[in-house]
Amino acid sequence: MNDPSQARLASSLSTVDVVALTVGVVIGASVFETPALVAGNTGSGWAALLAWTLGGGVSIVGALCYAELTTAYPHAGGDYFYFRRAFGDWLAFLFAWARLVVIQTGSIALLAFVFGDYATELWPIGAYSPSIYAALAVAGLTLLNALGVRQGKHAQRGLTVATIVGLLLLIGAGLFLVPESAGQAAATGASEGGGGSFGMAMVFVLLTYGGWNEAAYLSAEVRDLRHDMTRGLLGSLGLITGLYLLVNWAYLQGLGLAGMAGSEVVAADLMRAALGEPGAKLISLLVVAAALSSTNATIFTGARTSFALGRDVRFFRFLGRWDADTKTPANALFVQGAVALGLVGVGAWTRQGFEAMVDYTAPVFWLFFGLAGAALFVLRRIEPETDRPFRVPLYPAVPLLFCAACLYMLWSSVAYAGTGALLGVGVLLAGIPLLALRTARSQEASS
Repeated sequence: MNDPSQARLASSLSTVDVVALTVGVVIGASVFETPALVAGNTGSGWAALLAWTLGGGVSIVGALCYAELTTAYPHAGGDYFYFRRAFGDWLAFLFAWARLVVIQTGSIALLAFVFGDYATELWPIGAYSPSIYAALAVAGLTLLNALGVRQGKHAQRGLTVATIVGLLLLIGAGLFLVPESAGQAAATGASEGGGGSFGMAMVFVLLTYGGWNEAAYLSAEVRDLRHDMTRGLLGSLGLITGLYLLVNWAYLQGLGLAGMAGSEVVAADLMRAALGEPGAKLISLLVVAAALSSTNATIFTGARTSFALGRDVRFFRFLGRWDADTKTPANALFVQGAVALGLVGVGAWTRQGFEAMVDYTAPVFWLFFGLAGAALFVLRRIEPETDRPFRVPLYPAVPLLFCAACLYMLWSSVAYAGTGALLGVGVLLAGIPLLALRTARSQEASS
């Protein structure tokens, strides 16, 4: 049975609250980078728009599965707790290791590269400009967090608004302001559209939808779980899907598929076509602000996850030290920052930056996402008496669909990604010897 101490928090969130908060969590800086990569992996504009539509559908299915897990087991450990309860300590340990060295740190690095690409559009500083800016962002924000400097909630909301305003500007510019001759020139500037794989396009699409799994944690505070949570998730992800479809339609109208695929700063290129250089500078400033905000938030939450790991697992206890003066998990912040800087170095070496970081994180990310779907089945079987305030509708079809989607994404990210994918899998596997060492130490301590 659930621990009473883990009882639900005060139920205060309505459907509108769920929609607003989910939109704020999901829409981030990556939406200004990934459309070009999706276009580069699809053969037509309609295929690109189909990918964005499917991404919304997969996100809704996954969010419904996570809503059941979070309401049945309202624990701050999230996936770590589900894996431990369903499969045991060994998988929970590997997930914690993967989150520390692949998932969270890779996310920090890829968001830093979004900042670097658009900062370079404003103030270029040489051939490695995006990587230099990315490294400065990781180092500077890690130091600020370690010193106890936090971004206020009002600033965070303001930057979320700036991101949405940027998207609305792009939609208006692409659909109404780009001269027809400019759009035709961009569309014919390169003879072909995308030439990659639809599976890899979906990897980039679902990265852009990322965050709905965090939004599912809102379920602990929703008034009417059965109705408000379902309506909230469907409404918010439907709204986000519509926004993403509109902005990609605007890109296609303004730049053409080939123009999108050939762009490194697709938002700036669209605004340049619509409003000239001032338009490109304006959107670049908005993206720089959004990217710094997203990077800072990821650094903040990632370090606290690592801190919790250090408190829970003796092997990582050095991460669980709290600095009483700055009121921060300083060790966790510095270790996380060092790993993220190393990944920025990998991105600089490959000269692909953002794309290399997606390659690095995607296989590991989708492996554990699929296992979270499997955990739902396992926990229903081994703990049938657990109170489940929210149950996935159309069980078992919905979670089976989610697991199938995760398997397809795992296969796509391994089959079509670059060397970064092999590096990410290799780093994950490096956790197995650490797991064996931890197990051996635990046995010695108990004997």
